[in-house]
Amino acid sequence: MPLPRDPRGTANTGDKMLAKVTSFALLGIDGVPVEVEADINRGMTNFDIVGLPDAAVKESKERVRSAVRNSRFHFPVNHVTVNLAPADIKKEGSQFDLPIAVAVMMAGGELAAARTQGVVLLGELALDGSLRPVSGVLPSLISAMKRGYTKFVVPLGNANEAAYIEGAEVYALKDLSQTAAFLTGCEGFVPVAHKSFASALQSASYATDLSLVKGQTVAKRAVEIAVAGGHNLLLSGPPGSGKTMIARCIPTIMPDLTFEEALEVTQIHSVAGDLGDEGIVSLRPFRTPHHTATTASLCGGGNTRIRPGEISKAHKGVLFLDELPEYSRATLESLRQPLEDKVITVTRAGGAVTFPADFMLCASMNPCPCGNYGSAYKECTCTPAQIRRYRARISGPLLDRIDIQVEVDGVRYEELASTESGESSAVVKKRVERARAIQRERFGRPSTNANMGERDIKKYCSLSPECESILRGAFERLSLSARARSRTIKVARTIADLALSAEIRPEHILEATSYRNFDIKEP
Repeated sequence: MPLPRDPRGTANTGDKMLAKVTSFALLGIDGVPVEVEADINRGMTNFDIVGLPDAAVKESKERVRSAVRNSRFHFPVNHVTVNLAPADIKKEGSQFDLPIAVAVMMAGGELAAARTQGVVLLGELALDGSLRPVSGVLPSLISAMKRGYTKFVVPLGNANEAAYIEGAEVYALKDLSQTAAFLTGCEGFVPVAHKSFASALQSASYATDLSLVKGQTVAKRAVEIAVAGGHNLLLSGPPGSGKTMIARCIPTIMPDLTFEEALEVTQIHSVAGDLGDEGIVSLRPFRTPHHTATTASLCGGGNTRIRPGEISKAHKGVLFLDELPEYSRATLESLRQPLEDKVITVTRAGGAVTFPADFMLCASMNPCPCGNYGSAYKECTCTPAQIRRYRARISGPLLDRIDIQVEVDGVRYEELASTESGESSAVVKKRVERARAIQRERFGRPSTNANMGERDIKKYCSLSPECESILRGAFERLSLSARARSRTIKVARTIADLALSAEIRPEHILEATSYRNFDIKEP
């Protein structure tokens, strides 16, 4: 049944009635408050939305009109003007349907007694008045909480996502009628119960384990070092040698996400619109875009709303690029800036948005076009020129940013048929966490060796004359760049941390230089 009407409206000045409610727009993963103003004047029947709306917001006129009428409320037949302020920020998405409908109903006298002060409204309306879930609820709520808002109305489908924000009073409603009843003070509405991240973390599990990988001792050791120090990794080997399986095991030995990290990751996936039913990302992301992926799909973008790409979706997790040389040169070169800065700025005609991009890069490739160069089991049929052209698809500056480059050869049948299990991910994860704890104590903050600058290297990575001699020989023999030298020292520091050694020893430098495999194996 429709609520009692009050012809006075929210603000009545002669023939004019005005109402205001609050919603939020997203710029990347940052929310900006939007004041939705509805004004009704006598005149020709019309419904205008101003304030730099995109196509989805403009189309809300028909959704709002039908939703109001099908919810058995009166829709004004006068001239309705809705303004989304501030007018210089582009308004994108369908989350403004609900606040527009409420503002119009308030201005028209249907919800004259509505209490919307301090309430943030988000939601898309179906034609029958029901509320459909929208993307970006979590970042909107977090931004609103920082600005002092504590009470929210969201669609029922976004309840799980909103339940993890402590201190937020969130009401997840199913339709416009319920929203009207709630805003006019009807009792019986209970806020969404707060959920614990610890329970979500406990129930989450990975589908693979390092113990399932047969053989590949060197590769598994390289993966452990890479995760312990946050280093980027390149696996080179013939087809079928287990590169992809090893890569998929990387998240299983990474430390668990903290709640703060999980919120960061969830905000990105919420904005992207691919958040699961759980409402929060509790496992480290593992993103593996196909080699035909465009630069825009990797970096982010869009014709209307700027959405995060695969680089940002891999934040706090792993970005796995299988068959690295098959990606376009432009796509690969776009990785260089986020690998260094841990953020990516996407610039379009509508503006620039910065997304977090703190990920571990893991790439795999065949050593040559036929895939058998350097294999102990199969003969390579490629010419040296073909091999050089194949490898030249990966630029030197990008290779310099990959700290560990290791060869993965085929596995013998005896190893595949063996019933013995290798170390589980849980065992390796404990060593990784121990090394990470050493680094956290060293830097006085959550950080890894891979993020050390030159000043940190000088302070924490002093080398003995013997270590300097080994490193100098590798530098000259492999024609390493200054960046490659620094990264080799960082890897050696991580190896020393895993060995619980306060100093970098010659064996640590030797092992670190052995992981410049791409530089060593020239055809």
